[in-house]
Amino acid sequence: MKDSVGKVCLSAIFSLLAILPLAASPAPPAAKVQQLTFKIPPVKIPVDIANQPIAVTASGVISMVKAERGENRFSLELVAELSDLQRNITEVLRSQLDRSDRCGERIAIQNATLTPLAPASLLLTRLHFERWTCVKVFGKERPNKLLGGNGTIEVKLTPAVEDGSTLRLAPEIGRVEAQGPLGELLRSGSLGAALREKITRALLSAMQKGTNFKATLPPAAQDYASIQNARFEDAGAGDLNVVLDGEILISNDQIKVLASQLKERLSSRTLSQHASQGSYDPPPGTPPR
Repeated sequence: MKDSVGKVCLSAIFSLLAILPLAASPAPPAAKVQQLTFKIPPVKIPVDIANQPIAVTASGVISMVKAERGENRFSLELVAELSDLQRNITEVLRSQLDRSDRCGERIAIQNATLTPLAPASLLLTRLHFERWTCVKVFGKERPNKLLGGNGTIEVKLTPAVEDGSTLRLAPEIGRVEAQGPLGELLRSGSLGAALREKITRALLSAMQKGTNFKATLPPAAQDYASIQNARFEDAGAGDLNVVLDGEILISNDQIKVLASQLKERLSSRTLSQHASQGSYDPPPGTPPR
């Protein structure tokens, strides 16, 4: 099972916070600190997997949970919407799995669907497979087909987090529909194992690139955040979300610094948005240019 478990370090899991417009304000007095919340509005993150462009929409909330003796515990919930990945999952898998070896294996992904199976997800893949060998006849190499056919394979994918920094995506082969030797290859042979591993890597790649957060997290929180849990959920109408739950532990002084850093980035983003729209109304009292 160890070889089939995909791992991706979440050392970058928080950088989205820094590029999103966050509802931030100076830290409140100690008596009101429990109400402190930073909201992370939705933002689309462009992702490219083997030249297949998709977008992951992410949002979240940071909320005060406990304040005691100068140390403050915030809950962290990050939600990444994977509906665009779902719509393009066939092309994503084709880019990772399709092959056509003249004297070897030929794999063609026909169709794939990715659906919620909370707290996991289910990937159903339909494919055509052939195995060829080459033999020499009168000095010339000729390909010879050994087996071939169409098959369907289900892979259940369950996320988990280790040590607050490593996301595991454990694949488990479910229903297989195929005849003869192809069915055995998909159920327990090398073909099934290879598909399971490559499917896991492809999805982890999409999740990694779509949730690359930590590089630009405000410095006041970068060294104090961790992730405890990851799960897939049904967002409605069959849309798939991945939800990451964690926490941030910071002091009273760090709350003030964090709020200041987020407020500064919010202002910069607002100015950038107005500039891109070609209009900006400066605050009252701003001298004319």
